[in-house]
Amino acid sequence: MRMGPDVRELAAATPATRDRYIDLLRVASLGTVVLGHWLMAAVTTDGVGNLLAVVPGLQLLTWALQIMPVFFFVGGFSHALSYRSMLRGRPEGSTSSVYPSFVRARLQRLLRPTMVFVLVWGLAALVVQLLGGGGGLTGVTLRLVTQPLWFIGIYLAMVAFTPVLLRLHDRHGWGAFAALAGAAATVDLLRFAAGVPYVEFLNFAFVWLAVHQLGFLRADGRISRPALLAGAGLTAAVALVAFGPYPLSMVGMPGERISNMAPPTLALLCHGLWLVGAVEMLRAPGARLVARPRVWRTVVAANGVAMTAFLWHLTAMLGVYGAMLALDVPLPDPATGAWWAQVPVRIAAAVALTALLVAAFRAFERPVRVVPGRAASGAGAVSAVGVTLALLGVLGLSMVGYAGLLEGHTALLIAVRVSAPAAVAMALGGWLLVERAGR
Repeated sequence: MRMGPDVRELAAATPATRDRYIDLLRVASLGTVVLGHWLMAAVTTDGVGNLLAVVPGLQLLTWALQIMPVFFFVGGFSHALSYRSMLRGRPEGSTSSVYPSFVRARLQRLLRPTMVFVLVWGLAALVVQLLGGGGGLTGVTLRLVTQPLWFIGIYLAMVAFTPVLLRLHDRHGWGAFAALAGAAATVDLLRFAAGVPYVEFLNFAFVWLAVHQLGFLRADGRISRPALLAGAGLTAAVALVAFGPYPLSMVGMPGERISNMAPPTLALLCHGLWLVGAVEMLRAPGARLVARPRVWRTVVAANGVAMTAFLWHLTAMLGVYGAMLALDVPLPDPATGAWWAQVPVRIAAAVALTALLVAAFRAFERPVRVVPGRAASGAGAVSAVGVTLALLGVLGLSMVGYAGLLEGHTALLIAVRVSAPAAVAMALGGWLLVERAGR
């Protein structure tokens, strides 16, 4: 990765108090997700499949590659530090005036590149379908490229709930985490033992917010026995999969009746516990690694484009496959020797195309300094409405995609059917409200 003077200056100006290992975890977790997506895609002339479905034994790899809990754990750590920093020096009871600035500051580098991605792909999808396209791999691409946006929707919810959950953490510590974990277990009990319909969707909040809460505990230095946390989480996850209704894979599989991922389950929460414990056990050697100037400059450079790369990595991967089909390059059957031999070439091409897309769109990820000031009357409510609209829009778009745009294709979001134009309007409107309230 080429490093310009800005990266070198930022790296050199890093305060000694900064926890560089957290930045390393952020980059490593997103990078692992991207690599996992590139490896799992099994494209043939008949369509797009999943390598883990072709070779079920490889599903065990998801216990290492499903590393999104680490990213949400890192988010909790960062949100706690950011919110407390904005509160510092303010009188008691003035927290509502900080909320709009906090939300805007945390979402600057998330929503701006996301909205650009959404609008660029929306325009491209409209043009393609007006011209009569949208079949074959193009149609699959229009459906798939928005799916990773679910992660951004969940992250928006974490930002929105940070002040409330941080107060609960300050008051109850591990008890606040235990309450969320207990709620997740109760949801699964109602779902699997009592057959209560739709209750499973509550775990989109309980499971991921429980992982986010671990970041608060990390910020206060309260994860003192990471080996115990990792061991307990791994043991519980193994027991739940071995003796419960939970599948082996920690990512969603096509056609499966039960997924650990969507909606998330107690097994996925236990998986998150073992991952958090594991990365905390590696904290000392990780800190030594990232203390090296060259390594730290690489981490700073990667952090500066991480969200842009994440947003466009599926576009790059499907673009590579599209080029192979257009050039009549043979696509071997997934998991065969010829397929595995082609993997390094496909990934190298995807990396190169992702780099080009990052170069084109990276400017939208540049941070804008937000200085908290006196919030206007009602700004907190406007900000809350904005982030709610944004997360619903992003989640809706992740479910409906851009395929069938002209036919009015919809998907079910909670209890309401949503179309792609409606989802884009909600996301864009919510982002503008967040920007206005936080200025």
